Amino acid sequence: MTDLSTKYMGMNLRSPIIAGSSGLTNSLQDLKEIEKYGAGAVVLKSLFEEEINLELQRTMADMNRPGTLYPEIYDFFSYEDIEDSVSKYLFLVEKAKKVLQIPVIASINCMTASDWIGFSKRIEDAGADGIELNLFILPSDFSRTLEETEKVYFDVISGIQNEVKLPIAVKTSFYFTNLGQMLNRLSETGIAALVLFNRFWSPDFDIDSLKILSSHVLSTPGELSLSLRWIAIMANRVKCDLAASTGIHDGRAVIKQLLAGANVVQVASTLYRNGFPRIQKMTEELEEWMKSKNYKTINEFRGKMSQSQSNNPAAFERVQFMKHFSGK
Repeated sequence: MTDLSTKYMGMNLRSPIIAGSSGLTNSLQDLKEIEKYGAGAVVLKSLFEEEINLELQRTMADMNRPGTLYPEIYDFFSYEDIEDSVSKYLFLVEKAKKVLQIPVIASINCMTASDWIGFSKRIEDAGADGIELNLFILPSDFSRTLEETEKVYFDVISGIQNEVKLPIAVKTSFYFTNLGQMLNRLSETGIAALVLFNRFWSPDFDIDSLKILSSHVLSTPGELSLSLRWIAIMANRVKCDLAASTGIHDGRAVIKQLLAGANVVQVASTLYRNGFPRIQKMTEELEEWMKSKNYKTINEFRGKMSQSQSNNPAAFERVQFMKHFSGK
């Protein structure tokens, strides 16, 4: 019998396939379906920092205080809707924990270290097994220096750690001049996991109406390579677990990420396209491959294709590049 169990964020999971944060993880009925089809855990749809702040701040004067970097963002929300959404979120955490057997990880999409951090204690009190911080910081604010942008990550992590005892995962981007060093520094803060990588909103233009539109909302299998590369590079080099995200659409992609060194994989776009039974299909593909290779546990092959044996990952990448284009 193959054993698909794994450890992630200090939790024992029955499977390395996790339902990532999305609109599909925002209702109790969908969460039940996700569990039924074999997911190892679920990350709830993200609650936005702006939503939490609006629930905390009751006057426009408060919202325009210096600590709020982008007060104009609040024009998109109403107090009634936000207060209701925050309460519903906590209620979802509480109900999910009562109904599901798999771990329930709350998610917060954040970009500053402000008063919202105290809200994390309410998530802990609601019963969440962990918190995933989706740090959404594009390097497009020219008023902030590189050091100021990077400091936000550490301030947010420190602030949450001071509020809760829950294991914390940080879902981050690849927008760093020295990505490997930054990931190492983040892992040394005491977080339980790094999720590589988050997916930013992608803009498009309607040239007729001159409006900004969304594009590439869902990932494609072709986007696997970026996270695959960095999971392989960082495996056995960081002081926390690794979760792979983006471009994972079938069982083969799951296997590749585990070979690279991931503890778990997060899936979302493939569930939108193929439904929740996709989780079961991916699980079956993983089991069949393990049987064909005589692997009884995931630990027997996890990280087998990582770059941790190379002292210089860049040189390793260079060699593969030369092999490809030299025809060898």
